Amino acid sequence: MIILSRFSAQIYGLLRIVSGLMFAMHGAQKLFGWPTGQPMTGNPMMLTAGIIEFAAGLMIGLGFGTRIAAFLASGEMAVAYFMVHAKDSLYPLVNHGELAVVYCFLFLYFASMGSGSLSLKSVMMKKKG
Repeated sequence: MIILSRFSAQIYGLLRIVSGLMFAMHGAQKLFGWPTGQPMTGNPMMLTAGIIEFAAGLMIGLGFGTRIAAFLASGEMAVAYFMVHAKDSLYPLVNHGELAVVYCFLFLYFASMGSGSLSLKSVMMKKKG
């Protein structure tokens, strides 16, 4: 496993890209009904969640504005957990809120670490230098 430590920056970048794009897909489903379902734009709370998820997910995935986007997304997931899931039970596996909890803490980590490698920000910084 020591071999993997050589690639920790790239693995972090892949984690940020994959989780950001997956989060953006949650927003796309709420906003556009894609890839499945109907748009949920008639509900103001779901519309707001969809906008945050889509925009922040793309920003996190691309690695541009990662800290602020991830902090906002982390907060949204905390609100989603307590407003939607925790009212049924405090335990994530019982209330089906485990994904909200994981996203919340994952995005909090991204907010603390920034975009890292494999990001639009790193490409733009290289072009300036």
